[in-house]
Amino acid sequence: MTALRSIGVAILCVLAAACAVGPNYKRPGFEAMAAYKEEAGWKPTEPADILNHGPWWKIFGDADLDELEQKIDISNQNVKAAAAAVDQARALVSQARAGFFPTIGASVGRTRGATYAAPPLTTDNAGATVTWNLDIWGQTRRTLESDVASAQSSAAALALTRLTAQSELATDYFELRAQDQLQRLLDGTVVAQEKSLKITESRYHYGVAAKADVVSAQAQLLSSQAQQVNAQIQRGILEHAIAALIGQQPAAFSLKPTPMRTDVPTVPPGLPSTLLERRPDVAQAERKVAAASAQIGVAVSAYFPSLTLAGSDEYTGSPLSKLFTVPNRIWSVGPSLVGTLFDAGLRHAEVAQARAAYEASVDSYRQTVLSGLQQVEDQLVTLRVLEKQAVIEEEAVKASREAEVLTLNQYKAGTVPYSSVITAQTTTLSSEQTALTVLSDRLQASVALIEALGGGWNTSQLR
Repeated sequence: MTALRSIGVAILCVLAAACAVGPNYKRPGFEAMAAYKEEAGWKPTEPADILNHGPWWKIFGDADLDELEQKIDISNQNVKAAAAAVDQARALVSQARAGFFPTIGASVGRTRGATYAAPPLTTDNAGATVTWNLDIWGQTRRTLESDVASAQSSAAALALTRLTAQSELATDYFELRAQDQLQRLLDGTVVAQEKSLKITESRYHYGVAAKADVVSAQAQLLSSQAQQVNAQIQRGILEHAIAALIGQQPAAFSLKPTPMRTDVPTVPPGLPSTLLERRPDVAQAERKVAAASAQIGVAVSAYFPSLTLAGSDEYTGSPLSKLFTVPNRIWSVGPSLVGTLFDAGLRHAEVAQARAAYEASVDSYRQTVLSGLQQVEDQLVTLRVLEKQAVIEEEAVKASREAEVLTLNQYKAGTVPYSSVITAQTTTLSSEQTALTVLSDRLQASVALIEALGGGWNTSQLR
């Protein structure tokens, strides 16, 4: 007992002096600018930071979009796969944590043997073993540290997958609504051109218009009808894409046409430094740096010997009824120290590899931050310019509609040829389509800006 007590005290002293070798992690520095460049001259008209108060898509106030977005977590296959990857990473953490504790085993057996000089003999045995790899140099601690960081990286990857699917869904949804609006524009255009054709035919009937006017009106109407039919293709494709995003078969999914919203909510961009906390891809890259840093410690720990405490208690004998008696007992306990004396530079190469992997992860992290800042700046300038263009396009639509009415009246009065009517109607349709495109682009840019800002996600969600 005195020997066992001495061994225990020695082990406790060693553990008390134990340290985790390798560098302690510090987040790589990145000094962000004080403000976004493209935010200058663009002031939020509806300041409401909804990104910190619930699902980000509710800023658009669209019930259909709300219902669709809620299905992403439930049915999107990419999100479900990313969630499974998180579970796998958490299981690895549990595996690493198990390394702190001893391994206990038990065995029971019976053997029967004989020699030429002795009759058959049955021998029973039962025992237990304990093996404990003591984490003196922090190999297990660094491994656990790396696995925890990797699990957090997987959780950030899940958030990124979810945000990507949500933003893709919102983008497709607003494109689909733009197609609905385009369909209404073309329907109205066809109706107007049918009336123009009747006017032209009537004038031709009374001999005040040429046959060419009738043919031109027919050609223009047919062209618009062709566009009217063609618009259904893109809407169908977008509807199929939305179905796939929410985990449904396209054949079982449909969206009824509804009017498109005409306003674009403002998304406050906040400060550039907040991207480090709000973008899941930045958090994912940063956690990979932490995992790579811990792996340096794992590699360095291989330079030092490993200390293992092992013990066993076994009973071997015959018959079974007298197995568990003192004469049949064999026990042992003691530490073992194992180290490598020569490995031809293997450990040095492994440490060098771990350090290089760490440096690469730092560079990747900083590039991810730069890309995030670029995406925010891109969407800010897009929204700022499109907002100005929308005002101009709105005036252009009003002017072209008025010009169309005036030109048609002049044609009825016989003061202008029908070609002027065609030009006016074509200009009106073109202006309306351009205005619709600008509105659609603004809504999509708002979605892209929210995605670039992290969609309301925060690193505090990493467990």
